[in-house]
Amino acid sequence: MKPPVIETTQLCRHFPVNGGIFGRNAVLRAVDGVDLVLREGETLGLVGESGCGKSTLGRLLLKLLEPSAGEIRFRGARLANLRKEELKAFRREAQMIFQDPFSSLNPRMRIGETIAEPLLVHRSVPRQECREKVIELMGRVGLSPDHYQRYPHEFSGGQRQRIGIARSLAAEPRLIVADEPVSALDLSIQAQILNLLQDIREEFGLTFLFISHDLAVVRFMSDRVAVMYLGKIVETGESEALFRNPLHPYTEALISAIPAVSGGGGQKRIVLQGDLPSPVAPPSGCPFHPRCPYAKPLCSDAVPLLEEKVPGRTAACHFSRELYPQAFSGQVP
Repeated sequence: MKPPVIETTQLCRHFPVNGGIFGRNAVLRAVDGVDLVLREGETLGLVGESGCGKSTLGRLLLKLLEPSAGEIRFRGARLANLRKEELKAFRREAQMIFQDPFSSLNPRMRIGETIAEPLLVHRSVPRQECREKVIELMGRVGLSPDHYQRYPHEFSGGQRQRIGIARSLAAEPRLIVADEPVSALDLSIQAQILNLLQDIREEFGLTFLFISHDLAVVRFMSDRVAVMYLGKIVETGESEALFRNPLHPYTEALISAIPAVSGGGGQKRIVLQGDLPSPVAPPSGCPFHPRCPYAKPLCSDAVPLLEEKVPGRTAACHFSRELYPQAFSGQVP
């Protein structure tokens, strides 16, 4: 088994909420006790509904936000203990690709300058060789050298995302957090960007955390998948095994919502009742129990632990074995 690049233990990020119906001392639990391991060279897909804490978790892993509790370890070292020079090295090794490439690009900088900035900050190449390196990176992501002097507003959404990818590669990272990198793009452009990400992952030996609400995209991109609900991880496992035999009712509902490619009868759609509960006032017991079609009295009383149900797969559900016996028997439905 490959060593962990980054891992978390009981990681939390809470935001104070002042006033309103929740009172003066209310707390929004955006990330609430997450244990996660991301191993060398793999792509871990992180999925869940909007507002479940995916992006907050991604920013915590890159130290763009500070945790309220718990710890993060990068190659075995606690991020909280890094000295100034060690933190600068971490910033180089861990990069982010943002959802909206236009808002993440400085509109006053030409794209050549934008891509060159990490090279200059980290002194990766001599200044006189910087332009040549930038043009090389631009070519690798499908941009022309003629684009070097242009500004972000002169590009399409797909081209801007390519600029963002080139900028992240300039730092020569080992870990990339891609936060909904194709959700703002047309379908045809999405496929191009996803193929590009797959190519650079293999070429540069990168480790990816791929955040998305689109399960079809996550299935295409990921080696393993972590499912997040209301600030907590509720299931993890190897991608194909998880999509074939989920171990948590929330995962089952998400998978049932994936559009069928063929016109034949696919699996029955599970329509969840109600809205995602507020992370300011989460339900007692299992956070999913108010919307779960299989909920029993135990679910509202006791919090299920995220534990290994079958080798290599974890789930936070009291009744995984009863609900999904085929996953335990190894049979494919």
